[in-house]
Amino acid sequence: MIVDVLDDNLEPIASARRAYGASFKLGITKGADRSRAVLAMAEALRQSFDDILEANTLDLEASREMAVPDLILDWLKLTPKRLEAAVETLQRLGELSDPLRRVRSADYQLEDSQTYTQLMPLGVIAFIYEAFPELAAIAAGLCIKTGNSLILKGSTEASHSNEVIANALQNGIIDAGLPSGCIELIKAEHGASIRDLVTQDQYLNLVIPYGRSSLIQQVVRQSTAPVLKSAMGNCYLYWSLSGSLEMVRWMIVDSHCSEPDPVNAIEKVLIHRQAMPSSLITLWNSLQEKGFEIKADAELVEAFPQLQLAKDGEWGSAYLNNTVAFKLVDSLEAAIAWINHYSSGHADCIVTESYQESRQFALGVNSASSYINASPRFNRNPARGDGVFLGMSNQRGHRRGLISLESLTTVKHIVQGNGRF
Repeated sequence: MIVDVLDDNLEPIASARRAYGASFKLGITKGADRSRAVLAMAEALRQSFDDILEANTLDLEASREMAVPDLILDWLKLTPKRLEAAVETLQRLGELSDPLRRVRSADYQLEDSQTYTQLMPLGVIAFIYEAFPELAAIAAGLCIKTGNSLILKGSTEASHSNEVIANALQNGIIDAGLPSGCIELIKAEHGASIRDLVTQDQYLNLVIPYGRSSLIQQVVRQSTAPVLKSAMGNCYLYWSLSGSLEMVRWMIVDSHCSEPDPVNAIEKVLIHRQAMPSSLITLWNSLQEKGFEIKADAELVEAFPQLQLAKDGEWGSAYLNNTVAFKLVDSLEAAIAWINHYSSGHADCIVTESYQESRQFALGVNSASSYINASPRFNRNPARGDGVFLGMSNQRGHRRGLISLESLTTVKHIVQGNGRF
């Protein structure tokens, strides 16, 4: 992402105020009306496919001239398939039951009264995203469904695409009778920096950054509003001595199939020191045939000189491509300690036939999610269940794990007295 310098531009303030004002009306809108708005956004987006793809072509041409990295170009490039997936996600969101107003009995009860809780909107959410233009639509669907206003700030590389998509979404909510301030876009032409937006804590209730680690950390450092961090890549797998070679191979390959953003891609594999060398060679050959680049620690490189050495700084950072690094460890305990230190902390895995090992791993690894003999592959719109997900959070506080509808809500406690005093 091209980071702008801090200036005195007032557009983020104006956008935040409009979103703040709209959030009060949106917060009391009936669930059926919010669902209709999400479906209207889906239709407006579909009707704008040609305009979006044309704008995206302009962004791609400009980015290539500016020598933007291939990784960002992959994230930036829209296709009819990617846009159709966004429309299908919005349609599904529109058909889900209302996540708000769900009444739950409270854990405590006051004398002569009844206490209960219900989910409520947060208010105003800012989504700061690097490339991935279609994510604006998914974020908008999640926010409108949960009664939150949304402020979008995309990267300059995707400025044309972002504007056309935002216009389509705004047209959809206006057609549904909601105020246009429910979705605001900070355009590249405004020259506003990230700091200009994330310091509007008098209006913002949550900031969600999405992209490379450098963007996430920049938002965390600068924001005066609460931040829901997302994470991508640098997930670990521990291959136990009892684990299946075929299971390891399948989990690695499948985890990299979440396109275009490899959210839960397995990029590091820890191997028990007593693993059979023939099994390692078989796995590496199979992965290389699939187009993977293999790296390894110094001990493995010494034993297998054909491997490329993984530098010390690589174990704690994401590759975000088809690269997998392997390292020898002495035990499950050593693997857990290494993962807790170097993993990005949102999705880590184990392949084992031992129930005891699986439980020790699941409880010992300090990550948002643990996968036991299962692929961590990320899917925004999975076929099973009612979940629709924006991404994965690795923070240890608010809403850790999958970023879903409930992640964008808060709890209100309500005490109903019986009239006695």
